[in-house]
Parts: sequence; C-alpha cells; structure tokens
Amino acid sequence: MLFGRVKPLDAILATAKKKSLERTLGALQLTLFGIGAVIGTGIFVLTSEGAQKAGPGLMLAFAIAGLICIVAALCYAEIASMIPVAGSAYTYTYATMGELLAWTVGWALVLEYAVAASAVSVGWSGYFVGTLRELAGIDLPIWLTAGPVALGGAPGGFINLPAVFIAGVITWLLMIGTTESARVNAILVVIKVVALTTFIVLTLPSEEFDTGRFNPFLPAGVFGGFGTGLGAVGAAAIIFFAYVGFDSVSTAAEETKNPQRNVPIGLIGSLLFCTVFYILVAAGAIGTIGGQPIMGPNGIPFPAGSAELARQCALPQYADWLVCSNEALAHVLRQIGYSTIGNMLGLAAFIALPSVILILLYGQTRIFFVMSRDGLLPEGLSKIHPKWKTPYVVTLMTGCVVAFAAAFLPVGRLAEIANTGTLYAFLMVALAVLLLRVRDPQRPRAFRVPGVWFVAPAAMFGCAFLFFNLPASAMLVFPVWGAVGLLIYFGYSRSRSHLGRGIVEVVDDIEGRETMLPIDAPGAAER
Repeated sequence: MLFGRVKPLDAILATAKKKSLERTLGALQLTLFGIGAVIGTGIFVLTSEGAQKAGPGLMLAFAIAGLICIVAALCYAEIASMIPVAGSAYTYTYATMGELLAWTVGWALVLEYAVAASAVSVGWSGYFVGTLRELAGIDLPIWLTAGPVALGGAPGGFINLPAVFIAGVITWLLMIGTTESARVNAILVVIKVVALTTFIVLTLPSEEFDTGRFNPFLPAGVFGGFGTGLGAVGAAAIIFFAYVGFDSVSTAAEETKNPQRNVPIGLIGSLLFCTVFYILVAAGAIGTIGGQPIMGPNGIPFPAGSAELARQCALPQYADWLVCSNEALAHVLRQIGYSTIGNMLGLAAFIALPSVILILLYGQTRIFFVMSRDGLLPEGLSKIHPKWKTPYVVTLMTGCVVAFAAAFLPVGRLAEIANTGTLYAFLMVALAVLLLRVRDPQRPRAFRVPGVWFVAPAAMFGCAFLFFNLPASAMLVFPVWGAVGLLIYFGYSRSRSHLGRGIVEVVDDIEGRETMLPIDAPGAAER
C-alpha cells in the first residue's frame, strides 16, 4: 500500500537508542537555540521588507505570525516530549501517517533549512562588507563579495567569499561538537538581545517618537490579495521565516537531557520571548522615523525587493525611509541622532547573524541524519565521529552545499521560498498530534496541549492561511520541489527503506532486548 508504511513509535525510539547522539543540552541551551534563530533574520533583515508590505501594520504582522507559531509550538511541545528523538516533523509524520508523507515532510525541511542558511550567509556577507567599509575604510572589490548574478539584475562578481567563509566556520563548529556550538550560540544570543534592548530603550521613550506615524496603520489593508504578498497578512507570511528557530529546538530533542521537560520549555519560552521583542522593536522603528510603504501609481505598495522600489529608493525624497534601508535598525538610530550606537548595532548584527546560520545548518544536518538512519538516504551519511560524537559526514556535506549556493547564487526571494517548506511541516505536525490522540491515547505525554481539538486545527488553518498569502512565485516553488523529491523517493529511497525491507527494531518491554521483526510479523505494527 502506498500509505501503509507506518513506523511504530517503539521502533523509532529503539532505533534512536541503538544509534544515538549524545545528550548534552539543557532547557536554557534549548531556549537560547530558539532565540538564536528567531532573533536575527526577522529583525535585522526583514524589517524593511515587512514595512513595505504592511506599513505600521508590521506590528500586527508580527502578532499574527507569533500567534500561529504559538499554537504550532504547543503541538510541537506535546509530540516532541512523546518522541524525544532527532528528526522533528519528519519523524512525527513517519510514526503517524507513514513513510511517503514523512518523506515529503523531510524533503520540505531540506528546502527550508538549506535555502534559509544560504540566504542568511549572503546577508551576513553584506553586513561584513558594510562594517569593513564604515569602521575600517576598507572597500572590498565586488568580484570577491558577490556571485556571478547579483540582486536586482545588477552586474555580478565572481564569488561571494565572505559568505563561503562564514558557512565554513559554522560547519566546522557543528562538526566538532554540539556542546561547543551551543556555547558559541549562547554568546551570540546575548549580543543580539543586548543590541535590541538598547534599540528599544533609545527609541520608545525618544522625543522623536510620534504616534501620528502609525496613521494610516494599514495602508495596504489586512489582506493584500491572493498571490500578492501584501498587507498585514502578506507581511506575516514573510516574517514567519524568522520563527523557524523554534522548529530547530525540536530537532535537538535526541541530544537533550530530560527532553520531556526541557523541549516544551525551549519551544514555548523562546517563542514568547522573541515575539514580544519583535513587536517592541517594530513599534520603536515606526514611531521614530515612520514605516509607511512607498505606494505605486495605483495606490498599491511597490513589491518589496523589486526594481521599481529600488528606483524609488534612489530618489532623494525616499532615500532615508525605513523601507529603503538595508540596515533597518542601525538606520533608525542614525536618523534620530545616535550614529555611533547605530554603527555599533550594525556591528552587533554582523557578529550575531552567524548564530542564525548555526541553527539552520544544525536543523538541516539532523534531518538528513535521521532520514539516513531510516535508509531513505545513503546510510553513510549517518556516521557518527568517534571523538566529536556528531554526524560529521552529513554536516560537512550540507555545509559545502550551503557554501556553494551562497557563493554563486542570487538570494532574491529566498525567505518566501523557505517559508513554503516550513508551513507545510508545521501543518503536518499539528495533524500528527490529533492522530496520536486518537490512535495512542494511553501513551505517556509529559506535556499535553490544552484544548487540543481547537489548538491543533487552528495551527493547521493558520499555516495554510499564511501559505496562500505568499507571493505566487514562492507558492509555485513548493510543488516543483516536491515533484523532484517524489522522483528520488520512488527511484531510490522506497526500495532501500529499512521499514520497506522489513528491518524494524523494537525494545522488549520485559527484558529490554532489541529485536528485529519483519514489517509483516505478528505484533510488529503494534509494538
């Protein structure tokens, strides 16, 4: 049967126990992992784009995205505490809806993490180049800082060397050990939180703050229209990119001490913390210099990142607008008289953005690790280094792919493309929670979603709702990517799957022995 390969939960837990990663992470480290991914991309990179789509309604966009993430996080918390192994939404889907749908989820997560990691690497490169120019007077040549095709159709260079460098450094950190990379991440998280706290303190009480700048609050409306990506909901669909961090927390479940307690704390704690920060920072930026979009002749905002908007931003009357800045928060501080602190905030973003790349690469490698462990990808990818205790083969391979993409490919609308995979995976997790409540109600749950029959459908609806408010070009990428994944699955993975070949590992509840059962053996599915 096409959808008949459902891997028993006991088998998943037994496989993880036999070939497991070392448990080194606690609740605080998990929370910092989530904060490390969330605070960074959305605030330092997407603020200007969100304002162009929604104007002051950017604050509402953060709230919409945060609310959908909260209901999704509750679902993640329950299922991650039940199945504390690596693999995230892929593993959860495997245990509830079968191998084919699990493959589609894993393939979507590959798109999410790889595209996002490459995009942030290129974004970091821009901060690196700007920091050298502003603070040291060093202007690097374009052939070393841009790929052959630059953004907006501008002449390109040869290779984006800074992007390759940062992707390589982060890959090395992940290879030498999870604990070491978590410590580096913790330092970077502190830098980002201090920088954003400083921004809030300087802007919200500022004499420049004027509530009149919030009017009109929704210049493009709440809904910008199907396929446009405009309005508060369209901005929320883009900003959702920044919330990928809490998903990475669940991918670390297998390396977490006391996962039944620490995974829910890391998920929900990091999400609530970051959502509040997002709204406060957006209020400070808009209230001090304004955040109205530049409108086209038909009364609709020019598309963010478009050539039309770039031409408008080159005009003197728009040059200082928030929506035209590549360093939104540093730009705000410079405009209200804090040039030195603005430069320091830009430096903080340059220092701290690698933590986002770290989390994205971390999540990517762990998804590959588990798919390889299940036989859906070559098993050599799941080799664990005898000294570092990390899946070094897949980490190195992933790092090379991300570095190559960052070196030679344009970034463009990568945040929107990455969101398609994210939203699909989150929807499937919410569905998995409901299925497990029906099929396995007696299994221990350290965390139970309150009002699950409202929360889980709300998460599913919210994810689908944001997906259909992405630009049409981004929505089209997902089915194309999915079709490629299905070709790989039916051409390679299905015939080599451990589950398909009858290799199912279970743990004897009485003697604690591991047993290999054929997939059609009596009791295999139940155990």
